[in-house]
Amino acid sequence: MSTVLVVDDKEMLRDSVGATLQRAGFTIVAACDGKSALDLVSRRRPDAVVTDLRMPGMTGVELLENIREFDDDLPVIVMTAFGAVDTAVRAMKAGAFDYISKPFEGDELVISVRRAIEHAKVRRENAVLRLAASGDAAGSGGSGAPGGPAGPGMARIVGDSPQMARVNDMIRAIAGSHGAVLISGESGVGKEVVARAIHEMSPRAAEPFLALNCPALAESLLESELFGHEKGAFTGADRLRKGRFELADRGTLLLDEISEVSPRIQAKLLRVLQERAFERVGSSATIEVDVRIIATTNRDLGRAVAAGDFRQDLFFRLNVLPLHIPALRERAEDIPVLAAHFVERVARREGLEAPRFTDAAFQRLCEYHWPGNVRELQNLCERAVVLSRSMGAIEADLIAPWLSGPMAGPATGGATPETFPPRAASIIEPGPIPAANGSASQCTLEEIERRAIVETLVRFNGHRQRTAEALGIGVRTLGLKLKKWKEMRLVAESL
Repeated sequence: MSTVLVVDDKEMLRDSVGATLQRAGFTIVAACDGKSALDLVSRRRPDAVVTDLRMPGMTGVELLENIREFDDDLPVIVMTAFGAVDTAVRAMKAGAFDYISKPFEGDELVISVRRAIEHAKVRRENAVLRLAASGDAAGSGGSGAPGGPAGPGMARIVGDSPQMARVNDMIRAIAGSHGAVLISGESGVGKEVVARAIHEMSPRAAEPFLALNCPALAESLLESELFGHEKGAFTGADRLRKGRFELADRGTLLLDEISEVSPRIQAKLLRVLQERAFERVGSSATIEVDVRIIATTNRDLGRAVAAGDFRQDLFFRLNVLPLHIPALRERAEDIPVLAAHFVERVARREGLEAPRFTDAAFQRLCEYHWPGNVRELQNLCERAVVLSRSMGAIEADLIAPWLSGPMAGPATGGATPETFPPRAASIIEPGPIPAANGSASQCTLEEIERRAIVETLVRFNGHRQRTAEALGIGVRTLGLKLKKWKEMRLVAESL
């Protein structure tokens, strides 16, 4: 139910307007002056404001101008005396959504408020879609998961194994709650897709779902992405920007790989979870929000707490509803159905007839260890569909080279991901890199690597996703290297 703030110094008119809107199905909050109204706007986050223009202390136009400094999307409708055209024009120039002249019919007011709320909703949806479509580090890290974007809710989840049946039961139980969810599991198992399914089956399904890839941004950029910033808060902040918490109000915010967040940001996240309130960077105004948090981690946060790398109080706040996603090698019976699903989806996208895996090819899939989990299987299927166009079937010989090497092994048991050697990556541009105090030959490989990474980070203004792509390494690998070098005081804390 939408909330409307009614502002007027005259109690009778305030009550009359409120009663009219209440009969139309709106929730009403009221303020007798501009100062009280501004306080309510920051705390209660109404969907629209209806204000009189002539009020003592702070006029309706001044109130509108103050609201615009705080929130440039909140629709404001002004009520003005009949014939006061100049004042109404000034209000519209200041950013009012609409004005109505007194006396007015109740239907006229209700129609104006509904239009205003719908307009604001569209603007908010567009902002969310722009974030989702940007594909930058602030967004989520791709589907790479069981089911991908195949459908809403449980339709996203593919797998018939007993392990996935238990996961599905947990998803159904968790979805109806408003509590924080902590999803654990190795990289590529489908944590984000599970998070989306939980949101789409929840009471918040009609509200925004936003995701933030925490390791992809430097601390200062991450803070701004989470909490927003005021105009002039720092160099380059040329306009007010709302953060993910503000845009996800009443919806769900996914914090991907929460274990990589710095202690300072952990403290700010704890406060939001405890008090449901925060301040934008560069502002002292407290904003209250109602956001469900879903966090993911591919590390054991309990061990991170014991090692002093993660706040215990934040862990307890996040771990209200824990959910573990098993690795693909632990549920090998899901491999054929997942492979067939991905092949069908890729073939449909490419306008091809879906090829089938031969029995021998399926056997090779089921024998592989899958260190990259479902994401690796999804990528293999896409590659196989494209390269088997003229074959009609996906043969074992086609996929065998992609399932060999040090990562290969039985699909059950065996080594854990931590025992696998890191993926080789070429991160050094051709030509020597001069040493800080000597020739290139005096530098160790790690020093050359560190210098290349730092220079690339500077080139991309601290944008970790673009830096990782330019260097040919994973964002998590980049984040772990920077964390290690910061602890050794080899790179600046601001990176």
